[in-house]
Amino acid sequence: MQNIEKALREPLPGHKAHMEMAVVGHHRKAKAPEGANKASVLALFIPDKNGHTELVFIRRSSHYHDDRHKGQIGFPGGKKEREDSDMRETALRETNEEIGVDPAEVEVLGKLSNLYIPVSNFLVHPFVGFVRSRPKFSLQVTEIAEVITCNYKRFLNDDCRKTTKMKLTCDIHLENVPYFDLKGKILWGATAMMMAELVHVLK
Repeated sequence: MQNIEKALREPLPGHKAHMEMAVVGHHRKAKAPEGANKASVLALFIPDKNGHTELVFIRRSSHYHDDRHKGQIGFPGGKKEREDSDMRETALRETNEEIGVDPAEVEVLGKLSNLYIPVSNFLVHPFVGFVRSRPKFSLQVTEIAEVITCNYKRFLNDDCRKTTKMKLTCDIHLENVPYFDLKGKILWGATAMMMAELVHVLK
């Protein structure tokens, strides 16, 4: 964790790393407009029962028809609220609300490069942190379908990166979508782009 904290203080690859996992047609540096919504997520490292280190992901609920990211896998997080003093607090509060991790237990190591998501008009601030003991997850069932954990070393292997065809709606199909194979589940889109930068930090 000390090595990760140190690496996060170094210059980050940002856009270059993001583009490794960007969907074809999004290979441009989108700048967030003035009125973009602000959000934070937390890439959280936790210990498993065998002394290894895992990353925590959530799968969003499919309940909300107008949610552009419903059913997708991502880091816990969400929109900044008025009471949040800064984006770091947003990441910790949202992680607590979504999966029950106590903010007081999280040691924040630093942050990755911000990423603008045009489809939902969010400028996302990704933070990185860890907890010293494995948390007992408590899901916000209206928003979170499940928690998924995965040994972080899996992402360091090139065979974890694959491409697939995706059907978003009846009219929209995407070809050659890059994704991380998360134990048989597809981690793609903005979270995969942020994960690509985190992989550079881990390496």
